[in-house]
Amino acid sequence: MPDLRDVFLCHAWDDRAAAAKELHDLLVSHGVSVWFSEKDVGLGVPLMRAIDKGLANSRIGLVLVTPALLLRLPKEGIADKELSTLLARDQLVPIVHNTTYEALREISPMLASRSGLSTGEASMAEVAAKIAELIAIDVKPANVS
Repeated sequence: MPDLRDVFLCHAWDDRAAAAKELHDLLVSHGVSVWFSEKDVGLGVPLMRAIDKGLANSRIGLVLVTPALLLRLPKEGIADKELSTLLARDQLVPIVHNTTYEALREISPMLASRSGLSTGEASMAEVAAKIAELIAIDVKPANVS
C-alpha cells in the first residue's frame, strides 16, 4: 500500500527551511499528513522519482507562492514540474506568502485563477487551520445520513 498523504507541499528550494517548514509543521500540528521533500526524500533516493511518487499519492496539492517561487518557475526547474502536474488536478490550493496574486498572475495565470489563501490576509497558522478544515471536509464519507 503506498504511503498516502493528505497534501503535497510544492515550494521553492529557497523556502524549505523557513516558510515551507513553518507551513509543514503547522499542518502536521493539525493532523494533516504532508508530503514534504525535506522529510520525505531520503539520502541516496532519486529526487525526481520520490517527487513523482509523492504527487501520485497525495490527495490535494498546495503551492506555497513566495517571491523565491516566482523567480524559480520561469527557469523550469523542479517546482515548475511539480506545478505542471498539480495544475491537472481538481484540488490545488495556492498559498500566497510575502507576494501578491497580481505577481503570481504575471508568472502563472492558471495557478492565479485558482481559489487560494494569502498570508497577507491571515497568519500562516490561520492558513494551516483552513487547510486542515478543507482536509476534514474532503475525507467525510459521501453517504452519511
